[in-house]
Amino acid sequence: MARGWESKSVESQQEASDRGAFDEKHRPLSEEERARRERRATLQLARSRTAADLARAVVPAQQEMLRRALAALEIQLKALED
Repeated sequence: MARGWESKSVESQQEASDRGAFDEKHRPLSEEERARRERRATLQLARSRTAADLARAVVPAQQEMLRRALAALEIQLKALED
């Protein structure tokens, strides 16, 4: 009998934990948080595209320009983390 009660208790604790995680993930974002996430996503896409372009580049001047662009994007992404 006690074992059944324990499993119910554990189950209810897990459900409460899951609800808390759900609430945290789905709470409304402030305007600042939303803008920060959008900016980060944009920078990450730009970084991916620039890295792909760099992998295909054959002209040394273009490679250098793309390396500098990647470095600038990394700096901007790092600034968003702070």
